Amino acid sequence: MKQLYHVLGAKQLVRDELEELFESARAMEEVVAAGGDRRYEGRIMTTLFFEASTRTRLSFESAMHRLGGSVIGTENAGQFSSAIKGETLEDSIRILSGYSDVIVMRHTEIGAAKRAAKVAGVPVINAGDGAGEHPTQALLDAYTIKKEFGRIDGLKIAMVGDLTYGRTVHSLSYILANYQDVMIYYIAPENVQIPVNVKRYLDEKGIEYMETDDLDAVAGSVDVLYQTRIQKERFPSVEEYEKASGRYIVDAELMSRMGRESIVLHPLPRAGEITEEVDADPRAAYFRQAVNGLYIRMALIDKCLGGSR
Repeated sequence: MKQLYHVLGAKQLVRDELEELFESARAMEEVVAAGGDRRYEGRIMTTLFFEASTRTRLSFESAMHRLGGSVIGTENAGQFSSAIKGETLEDSIRILSGYSDVIVMRHTEIGAAKRAAKVAGVPVINAGDGAGEHPTQALLDAYTIKKEFGRIDGLKIAMVGDLTYGRTVHSLSYILANYQDVMIYYIAPENVQIPVNVKRYLDEKGIEYMETDDLDAVAGSVDVLYQTRIQKERFPSVEEYEKASGRYIVDAELMSRMGRESIVLHPLPRAGEITEEVDADPRAAYFRQAVNGLYIRMALIDKCLGGSR
């Protein structure tokens, strides 16, 4: 696999590159088990987050530390950076490029990572840009599916909940388009259905999908149920949020209708759409999924900083 420079969107990696990245992530599991290594000692990662984050930011920071590097950054860049004084994103990135070797950025605006990459002197990794994409989440999602089933080809995957503003499902859809005989079910309330541009991409790649609002009818036939949170903060009004909120709940009753070998994923955090009674079910893979984020992000940092030395 060629060295990555920027990681901006899920479309930039083809199947062979995805598989190589997954192999690298598996190797990083061994690195973590051995207590980490020092391959990037003296290298610095900046985390620039304009939106709140727990898993993404901390898993990236843990990943850099596990590889021997250091981390600087801010958790709430919109309020605690020069942005509040009116500095442009481009100027902030130019400055931070002089302080660090890689920048991990989450922003409220679609396309912000691409704007940053145009002026950055170091690799930029997109940790989420508004309702656009979240490529590293999608990579860890796909890695989890591959680990759980040993394959991605031929699987049936349901994506449930907020599919309009849910950037994780956009990116995961793009990654799944690299695999054969995948069937995607998009299950959402009428006001948060999957965007046309995502469907157009799948059409171009020849990926089969179906839109429905009936989770019960699909649950028993899918291999992966990818539940998402209805994101109140992204809706234009409370009324629109309330139209979608609480529509789909994964509970013990729904799990009883799912296949014995199926799994439930969620990018987290959850807000009631998966009940706690489901946590003890071995098919509940979302906590395993979150841990896999560390390994994928270690692999991505390694690729961006030039590969293993």
